[in-house]
Amino acid sequence: MTLTLRGDEAPEAVRKLIDALAAGGRKVEIRLSRSDASEASGPAPAPVPAAAAAPPAPTPAATAETRIEELWNHFVEGFDYGNAAIPHVVEVPAGWERSWASNRNGVTGPSAGLRILAGVMIALAGALLFRLATAGWFATRLKPAGPEFGPRLVASAYGLLQDLACIALALALARLTRMLWLPDADLALTTFRTAANGAAIGATYIAVGRFLLAPGAAERRILPLPRADRHFAILTAYAIATPIVVTSALLVQETATSRLGLAGLVAITGAAITLFKIWWFFDARHDLTTLVLRYDTTPSPMLRLLAAITPWFYIATAIAIWMVGRAAPMMAGGGRFVEAAGLTQIIVVLAPILAVGVTSWIACHQASRAAIHPPSPMTRAAGAALRAAAGGLIWVGGLYVMARLWASFLLGVSSAQFAEFMRQAAGLALMIFLGWVAIVFLRAFFDAYTPRRRASGPIIDEDAVVEESVPTRLATVMPVLRGVVLAAVFGLTGLVVLSRLGVDIGPLLAGFGILGLAISFGSQALVRDIVSGFFFMLEDAFRVGEYVDTGRLKGTVEKISLRSMQLRHQSGQIHTVPFGQIQSLTNASRDWATIKFNVRLDHSADIEQARKTIKKVGLALLEDPEFGPHFIAQLKMQGVADITDSAVVIRLKFTSKPAYASSLQREALKRVYRGLNEAHVPFASNLVTVRGGEAGASSGAAAAIATVPPPSPLAPAAG
Repeated sequence: MTLTLRGDEAPEAVRKLIDALAAGGRKVEIRLSRSDASEASGPAPAPVPAAAAAPPAPTPAATAETRIEELWNHFVEGFDYGNAAIPHVVEVPAGWERSWASNRNGVTGPSAGLRILAGVMIALAGALLFRLATAGWFATRLKPAGPEFGPRLVASAYGLLQDLACIALALALARLTRMLWLPDADLALTTFRTAANGAAIGATYIAVGRFLLAPGAAERRILPLPRADRHFAILTAYAIATPIVVTSALLVQETATSRLGLAGLVAITGAAITLFKIWWFFDARHDLTTLVLRYDTTPSPMLRLLAAITPWFYIATAIAIWMVGRAAPMMAGGGRFVEAAGLTQIIVVLAPILAVGVTSWIACHQASRAAIHPPSPMTRAAGAALRAAAGGLIWVGGLYVMARLWASFLLGVSSAQFAEFMRQAAGLALMIFLGWVAIVFLRAFFDAYTPRRRASGPIIDEDAVVEESVPTRLATVMPVLRGVVLAAVFGLTGLVVLSRLGVDIGPLLAGFGILGLAISFGSQALVRDIVSGFFFMLEDAFRVGEYVDTGRLKGTVEKISLRSMQLRHQSGQIHTVPFGQIQSLTNASRDWATIKFNVRLDHSADIEQARKTIKKVGLALLEDPEFGPHFIAQLKMQGVADITDSAVVIRLKFTSKPAYASSLQREALKRVYRGLNEAHVPFASNLVTVRGGEAGASSGAAAAIATVPPPSPLAPAAG
């Protein structure tokens, strides 16, 4: 390539021109033109290699801010240029007619237009016949075997296979007819080939939409977008209009006598398509928000924010792509950036769908396996890490492709600088990806061992048996370890990322060390609480779900943190007790519990009959399928505990699992009361009987009536 300069050009313009000509490794020679007199008096200067004449590489002064200003200037220039070219659109039909008249195909026999129309009809007829012939075979496979994601994905995949097969067959038939009926390379051949490719792209858009949204067949829909049928109709309109617009622009580029007509056509159609996309995303804003939130039953504030900005992100992307299209004619190699904009539109739409689809398919497969063989905590954590890695790879791949597409456009770097930037970006993305996978694995692993919190509301049915849910010692310590380990991984990942970004982390490490030392000296109570809690957990003094008494406060352990624990009292109050304030602790839920209680019998009661009756009750409780498994030692009578003026006090006891002691005691009292009554063993009574003559009858009756009602014969044991 030889570039002739007058000598008065601006250096920046010369540099851009040389970069554009030297693209692809071409050599560029620069010549300086002279006036006629100068040329007559002496020879022209020797060619100067481009490497020697090119201006130096951009200095650090060419910051990102100046690059953005430059891009904005290109957009303004391109916008003005496109608007000014709109009146020249009327010249397009004349150029088309002039070029169409020079077709070599159709000079003899049917015209080129009829040949193109026949080729289109043959392609459509072949695709339609194939669809009708295979409709029965595909119909049985388009019905999902179940409502889960996996069966729906398989059914939709068969539908996509049928659509793609129809498109491929139509393209093959179009290519065959083109080779037979349009042998010469002219405008007719270009029109048919371009229109066929555009139609195939639009049909592929529709096929992907049918695959994801399944219009009219919600049972196999794999993208649960609200108002799916409406959005598929809009997608179909977009898939028809966009290929027509692109095909028209490509054909006008071949036939236009002036580029102004093409620029005006692109300005009009580009603005129309962009406005259509903006309206579509705005209309779907609530549907997109719902779609993002539906994959998490308890969405976090960050997820809610992401869901809220998703439609506006797509609107901003559509506007940015339109702006790049307007700026491209004013830039060297602008066509490459237009292609990058089109790929970006596909990536930002498909990357989230692919990431969610892959993770959902893996989750469905793991759920089906878990239904057969319950997974271990390690297997569950590995499955969560696999889902995170699969989805993360798609996100990282999409971001990497977009970085390659736009880094040189936004940063304006040379090839060597671009390679270094991509190497640094790839290393940074790899560290973030590995840190994210490790965090997901650890969270799933700890959650598998973390005990589920039981309902802490009041017990409505007192006869209901409370299930034993005291976790293992490891599960009790896991919540504390979870916070410590996850914080360590977060901190380490953050420090490594900062280091990769070039930040000196030495002062940060020193500052954290000084801060930790200051906290340890200034908060001795905090250190005492943490150390005491460490030894309590090391000695396995209590676990989540156990009932403990700390001397001043008592209740069921609901939560354990690094410095304190929370106790739920029977009345519902929650007590937060720092470990450093616990001098002694009594655990009432460990291993077994022996319950002793008293029964007061009348002096005339047969003690031996009472013993036999209570023994029968104890045996019946052991044989009961509901209560028997929770006994360790059966209910029996220990003997006479005391003899008072009004009663003979006998003591009963049994040993059971701690979580069932209260319910078993209530059931035992109920059955003992019924059994003693049936055995005619009288309970004690405080009734006073007054004997005397007729004169004292009325006074005795009055005394009997005035007697205080007797207390319950089932008085609690004194000790």
